[in-house]
Amino acid sequence: MRTMIIAASLAAVALAGCAKKQPIATTPPPAEQGAGTGSGANNDEVGLVELPASQQALVAAAGTDTIYFNTDQSDIDDQDRTVLTAQAKWLLANPNVRASIEGHADERGTREYNQALGERRANAAKNFLLTQGVPEARLLVISWGKERPVASGSNEAAWAQNRRAVTVVVR
Repeated sequence: MRTMIIAASLAAVALAGCAKKQPIATTPPPAEQGAGTGSGANNDEVGLVELPASQQALVAAAGTDTIYFNTDQSDIDDQDRTVLTAQAKWLLANPNVRASIEGHADERGTREYNQALGERRANAAKNFLLTQGVPEARLLVISWGKERPVASGSNEAAWAQNRRAVTVVVR
């Protein structure tokens, strides 16, 4: 009996020594440092990490990361084309970055309508960037609808600032 207990104990120790090791936890590399621009949106909810230093470089090259729309519209006008053309040149010169094109709407309208309108605006900007040669695999589209306004207030000035598409440089 004593021999069986010793043998069982040795077997248990041998099995414990063969147990699978737990993987070592890794820490993701820190994001680029710098002040954010544009929407200031945090994309943690959608798994994107913004690159503030690259965002600043995009804004410096293109003049802005944001284009604006008229009420209930998603058309790209001549001023938007100029901005998006400059953004496309910067994106083509920086092939290691991706961009999230984020569409927004003002507070008027239903949630569903504003989600769809934000998506149309983001897709309009994305499609223009595609015509400029930016690879589709580097462009994402997100619609925030009316959920992330940059201007508070229920007046035309605030609504005009919230009807936008923002190009956000992401990892």
